[in-house]
Amino acid sequence: MTRFVDRGAITAAYVGIGMAVTIGVSFLLVIPIEPIYWLLAPLAGLMIGYYANQRANRGRGAWRRVIGNSLFAGIVTGLTLAALLLAVKVLFFTADDGYRDASLGGQISCTSGGDCVYQRYLLAGKGPELAAIGVVDPASFSRFYWNQQLTTAGLLLGITTVTGLLGGLTFAITRPRDPQAVAPGQSSIA
Repeated sequence: MTRFVDRGAITAAYVGIGMAVTIGVSFLLVIPIEPIYWLLAPLAGLMIGYYANQRANRGRGAWRRVIGNSLFAGIVTGLTLAALLLAVKVLFFTADDGYRDASLGGQISCTSGGDCVYQRYLLAGKGPELAAIGVVDPASFSRFYWNQQLTTAGLLLGITTVTGLLGGLTFAITRPRDPQAVAPGQSSIA
């Protein structure tokens, strides 16, 4: 047992990292469907918050440890999900060289990176929307884009942390009382 979290919660945090990597590779790289990534993030938080306390063998009534365990595992899982999202965005943002299929009009004339991403947004008809918020060139687009991505990563971290806590609270409410936490001479039936 560590000072703030149980050893089981540390193990659960490693499981959370593995779960986040699996979700990230599956739904950001292999089958790039970002909405599924968003759908799975809160579920991952719930499961890891519950699992952290199951793994630590916590019983009902150990609220401080249950909350600490679930928050720790949720934060680690959320940080991994957020970092993976940003890593994939950096990869595709910097590697964009303007390639398009011939049926879509062929290669976009642009400089690799932010300029090509900006040109894609313009070709998709987003130019007036971007101009309305002051995005009128690749430099302002890059600032706007990365502010949006950092906000998104922060939301992923927050959602996963909160749902990790909810998973821990679910564990604490549904688990039997820890028999060692009952004072001598008292019944363990709550």
